[in-house]
Amino acid sequence: MSDQVLPILYSFRRCPYAMRARLAIAYSGVKVELREIVLRDKPTEMLAISPKGTVPVLLLPDGQLIDESIDIMRWALSQNDPDNWYSADIETIDGLISDNDHHFKPRLDRYKYADRYPQQSAEFYRHQCEDEFIKLESLLTRHGGYLVTDRITLADMARLPFIRQCAHVDLTWFESTPYPHLQRWLSDFKASGLFADIMRKYPLWALGDPITLFP
Repeated sequence: MSDQVLPILYSFRRCPYAMRARLAIAYSGVKVELREIVLRDKPTEMLAISPKGTVPVLLLPDGQLIDESIDIMRWALSQNDPDNWYSADIETIDGLISDNDHHFKPRLDRYKYADRYPQQSAEFYRHQCEDEFIKLESLLTRHGGYLVTDRITLADMARLPFIRQCAHVDLTWFESTPYPHLQRWLSDFKASGLFADIMRKYPLWALGDPITLFP
């Protein structure tokens, strides 16, 4: 029987999927043991429980493994969701998250790593990402600065790390675009205490190190 007391979260600070997990965990207030890793040198302990080798990975004390970021977010909110992130129009929330993961993220990868996809120019891939900006700008305009309703929901927090990553490929360009609601949405997120909490730097984890608690 396992003597593990806390959930264990394997994470990488800059990964938007791992940021998702940390956002929901920090918001929920559920304590976990944080194991910060680098993707070029993945610990064998993580690979032993999740051979696909991506972060985030959450190992619960009962042995249950959750290794998809959105499932970790939903797990955290099932423990505590004080502001009801996952209560307003769940079907729409899930649809926006699915659109991000299956449509926007591949476009973002081609834009961010355009040298790996020489079939088209970086500008071409950026234009594809901008198609999504137009959709989000419309939603943010309609709902007073949020995606689904007049307050933050899981859809906002699940999508923001990816919009941040896209914007920072060329922040000067992003800040010149005609999407004021999108720009404000991202700026408010980056200025929030929750974002500051999840982006603190932690030492890399190694077996035998003292436990790092998060949040």
